[in-house]
Amino acid sequence: MKQKIIIWLSVTLLLVIVAFMVKDFFYQPKNSNDNPYEYKMDKLRHIDSSLIGYKQYNLIKPDIEQLHGIAVDKSDNIYIAGKDKVIVYNSELKEKTSFKTGKEAKCIAIEDNGSVYLGIQDHLEAYDSNGKFLKSWNPVNEKSVITSIAVTEKFVYVADAGNRIVYQYDKTGNLIKEIGKKNVDKGIPGFIIPSPYFDLLIGREDELWVVNPGRHSLESYNEKGDLVSSWAKTSMDVDGFCGCCNPSNIAMLSDGSFVTSEKAIERVKIHLPSGEFKTVVASPENFDEGTKGIDLAVDSKDRIFVLDPVKKSVCVYIKK
Repeated sequence: MKQKIIIWLSVTLLLVIVAFMVKDFFYQPKNSNDNPYEYKMDKLRHIDSSLIGYKQYNLIKPDIEQLHGIAVDKSDNIYIAGKDKVIVYNSELKEKTSFKTGKEAKCIAIEDNGSVYLGIQDHLEAYDSNGKFLKSWNPVNEKSVITSIAVTEKFVYVADAGNRIVYQYDKTGNLIKEIGKKNVDKGIPGFIIPSPYFDLLIGREDELWVVNPGRHSLESYNEKGDLVSSWAKTSMDVDGFCGCCNPSNIAMLSDGSFVTSEKAIERVKIHLPSGEFKTVVASPENFDEGTKGIDLAVDSKDRIFVLDPVKKSVCVYIKK
């Protein structure tokens, strides 16, 4: 008898819980269309004009069906890569040359000697300064998704979002080491890469800077793969980064400040070398909502080049 009572009480309790769940999921009070858990994105997308320290200087409209990557060489020539070719502009923003690749390049880097490196899905391809194909590097494995490339005098660094790691290669394409793998003893937290946005650059002292987007941080490594320094700023406000994976792209000004772009809240900002917010370059109003993959580059005059893959253009910004 006691066992039957326990069973009856359990069934009754279960029915009560189900009733509350049904009410919670399906019942909506009249005249209530608001989702109380939804972020008020309109508020987050608005930026006070006093925080915007840059203005549009010019605009480039490349004849490329899909834009993905941008880089500037030591002579301030601007390289824009996309679906099937690379277009080069001089420092006056006039088209200088172009060459066909026949493949979709998602990122690009330029060596001091003019060699061009392109990230083609899972591997790199190298071209000379005239656009002549030189070599295709072997992919690490079938999971590789190449999202960024940076070059020093001795090494080529490659960000692989698929394997969540950075590779250090020599100039002939031989893999030397992996950088950024989680190592508690060395204080390396490991990269969190929820989506294919994983950028890196070379700093003023040839140090490697890598975005750890899932942690809203930037990490600096030496050529041995040791973590040297890092900074992070998670915030829904303009002074930090939010969402699953931001910043999505980075560049560096001559004073070591970082130019950053984001997705979800489309904007371009500048952070001091220490990470503190400095100013806004481009607000969400400059982009179509939902724009992703806003690649960045900076020339010797600290002009900021912002690639907009949706508007298929590159906007050039200068200080107000």
